[in-house]
Amino acid sequence: MSNRAESVLVGLVGEGVMPSLTPPMHEREADVQGLRLLYRPIDLLELKLPATAVGDLLTAAARTGFNGLNITHPCKQLVLGHLDEISDDAARLGAVNTVLIQDGRFIGHNTDFSGFASALRDGLPNAKLDRVVQLGAGGAGSAVAYALLKAGVATLDLVDVDPARAAERADELSGLFPAATVTPRSTDELPQLMPLADGLVHCTPIGMAAHPGLPLDIELVESRHWVADIVYRPIETQLVREARAKGCKVLDGGRMAVGQAADAFQLFTGKEADRDRMRAHFLELIAVEDAATALSDATLAKAAH
Repeated sequence: MSNRAESVLVGLVGEGVMPSLTPPMHEREADVQGLRLLYRPIDLLELKLPATAVGDLLTAAARTGFNGLNITHPCKQLVLGHLDEISDDAARLGAVNTVLIQDGRFIGHNTDFSGFASALRDGLPNAKLDRVVQLGAGGAGSAVAYALLKAGVATLDLVDVDPARAAERADELSGLFPAATVTPRSTDELPQLMPLADGLVHCTPIGMAAHPGLPLDIELVESRHWVADIVYRPIETQLVREARAKGCKVLDGGRMAVGQAADAFQLFTGKEADRDRMRAHFLELIAVEDAATALSDATLAKAAH
């Protein structure tokens, strides 16, 4: 049994974080490893605080004994001005999602990109990375694109519905990875791009429970392509399901969710997480959610009749 001095107190700051699966993932992994870890969601909406309050929350966390915080939307950029030190990758990305609190100092890291990197490595080993099409160049898309280029992607076609955002992101990434070719693209170009690509990565909200559907014409996806999605609610998006049915090797969004959590766990505790065990727990949590949703839907349908 760990003594009190070895306990760990961490939290998650952002909007709408109460349903997050990150706290139970961290707590279960700590329990199995014999660590005392308490992970608290700190929801800006519940607290009626603006995103700019992230600096005050960091100070309060330090004063009340927190070991660190995960930071999510809409604070990943806002938190930068309140840090004493930033990892090289987080600085290059311009976004922080994990802050360690050590001796009153705030040290920023980014486990979004490293989480996707480990997901790609573990879930799609030996994936061909000569040319990749990525759909979505927003916040999560930035971290994923960075991870792809760091993993060795030679040509990245960055597709976004907002041409200006795609162009800005491609310009930033080209500066960080001068040996690679990063090109902003429009959705209209997908019929020309997909035959040239080895893989497809999806980083938009399409496929989430609230935004069902496919982010592209599935006829453009061939069995030789590998397909990665970062949406994990549901874990089996229509894209993942239909790509698998075509014979593609697929990577569901749960891999990145677990990867970022495992990397943050190691930063917070100094202990390496068992990623397979953490993923198994994550899938349990998703299954419980799905069962609860199905029960609720059935109850509403019954009431309607």
